Amino acid sequence: MTRDTFEERLFGAVKWMSVAFFLVITVFPLLYMVTLSFKPIEEVLKDPTDIFPSWNQFKSFRPYRDILRSESDGGRGFMKFIVNSGIVALITVTITVVLSTFAAYAAARLNFFGKRAVSAGILLVYMFPAVVIAIPLFVIFSRIGLRDSLLGLIIVYVAQTVPVALYMLRSYFQTIPRSLEEAGLIDGLSQFGVIRKITLPLSAPAVASVALYVFMIAWNEFLFALLFLLDKPDLWTLPLAVQQLDTTEVPRTMLMAGSVIITIPVIILFFLAERFFSEGLTSGGVKG
Repeated sequence: MTRDTFEERLFGAVKWMSVAFFLVITVFPLLYMVTLSFKPIEEVLKDPTDIFPSWNQFKSFRPYRDILRSESDGGRGFMKFIVNSGIVALITVTITVVLSTFAAYAAARLNFFGKRAVSAGILLVYMFPAVVIAIPLFVIFSRIGLRDSLLGLIIVYVAQTVPVALYMLRSYFQTIPRSLEEAGLIDGLSQFGVIRKITLPLSAPAVASVALYVFMIAWNEFLFALLFLLDKPDLWTLPLAVQQLDTTEVPRTMLMAGSVIITIPVIILFFLAERFFSEGLTSGGVKG
């Protein structure tokens, strides 16, 4: 066996072992969570090797029916929390993508006074941890009457996600050749027409990846939801509602069912937009 053949087989084996390892550590927790949403934790502790639910436990779908049923019918009323999270996430994505697209294009293409300062400010805001500004925002929004509302939460999420989206899109716009936009201007397009007919179609992977990234932030965010909505149970988002299930009075199956409900939409969206997500992230990092 030659050295090249040996190295090729060795690295091939290592590659598939690595793939199997990362597949196990990523898929198994999700599978275990789904399992515990049907099978009581007490039964799993009695026999740790038998983690899969029985057919009767699975087909009953009882934990999910209990958690989605309205409180008046004895359930946990998670449908309204799903609606609240959906409203917050979709509005946040729409506003963030629109604002960050035009702002990123201006930062990447237009020349204006203070451009370098703006670019540095984008990165500075992006690096600020949310916990640093949580208390000041809580005090300010309490004084102006926006604390106990979805509108206040949306404003905070937009302010939190726009710098990230702007930073990602600006890097992508810089990879688009200026000659294409100049050709559009020569053909009679306005600056807005160039953005709409040339820049945005070419930037579809980046815009889709940013939209998905913003959606995941708004859908899963917990800290600001806790600070702003704790006193308004009817306005809770899913992360806050799931956290309230983490008590000894609530069965673990119900807690796991809530965790599955909050996780599945993100996984589905990620797989549907995986091609755009990977293209958008990688293309924005290299010029050419």
